[in-house]
Amino acid sequence: MGKASCAAEAKRLTDIPNIGKAMAADLVGLGITTPADVKRMNPMATYDRLRDPMGRRHDPCVLDTFMAAHDFMNGGPAQPWWNFTEQRRKLLDRFK
Repeated sequence: MGKASCAAEAKRLTDIPNIGKAMAADLVGLGITTPADVKRMNPMATYDRLRDPMGRRHDPCVLDTFMAAHDFMNGGPAQPWWNFTEQRRKLLDRFK
């Protein structure tokens, strides 16, 4: 089964472009269990909540992935996560 081509086709987290099994497991661990949850989530807040066992943030590319998934679930086209890198950099610069 391939990835959803539009948000309405996404029935499971792994149907969302850029979301594989590991990323889906991370989201489920944060209480985000459905594509509708991804549509409603705040990518930055979700990324901030996702920490490794030592309390450190994950690689910033994870935020790019969350932003890509959120955008897709809100009607955006399927895009590779790296298309959100510049937007993420600008977002993180605001928090410095």
